[in-house]
Amino acid sequence: MDKKELRRQIRQRKRAMTEEQIVQKSRRLGELFAASQLYRQAKTVYGYLPYNQEVRTVPMLEQAILDGKRVAVPKVYGEQMRFIYITDISQVEKGYAGILEPVADEPVADDPHALVLMPGLAFDTQGHRIGYGGGFYDKFLEQEPDHPTLALCYDFQILPQLETEAHDIPVDCVLWA
Repeated sequence: MDKKELRRQIRQRKRAMTEEQIVQKSRRLGELFAASQLYRQAKTVYGYLPYNQEVRTVPMLEQAILDGKRVAVPKVYGEQMRFIYITDISQVEKGYAGILEPVADEPVADDPHALVLMPGLAFDTQGHRIGYGGGFYDKFLEQEPDHPTLALCYDFQILPQLETEAHDIPVDCVLWA
């Protein structure tokens, strides 16, 4: 199956989820995330704010702040994405593609070893991912390759194997529920 068809099918399955299912699975993923070695070792988390039916990451990011970790979320500037440090998750507004982004343009995150949470539509157990098609995370990781990466997804988003391209950067760990 090609990427376009796979994206269509996964989007359809996500749209079929109820808010209760999303919250329940997100809560379980939050537990798995907090227990992961990558999270425990991280001093900084580069997260993302959920869009549509994505895993609800806000409670995880708020917990990271309470745990004394620095937290940053992405903001898109044309073809480039930068992570901006935040201390209050409510300081956001709709930005690129209607996705919530920080209102401020600074401080720009600067931890080359921050744990990066990777959004995506499909993943396999080897860490390959199919994103939403913008290439923002692959471009970011190409420029800053030393970040550990972790993806959170629903069980139907994990597949035995994905076809990948040379520019696709796999994630270090995939958690699903």
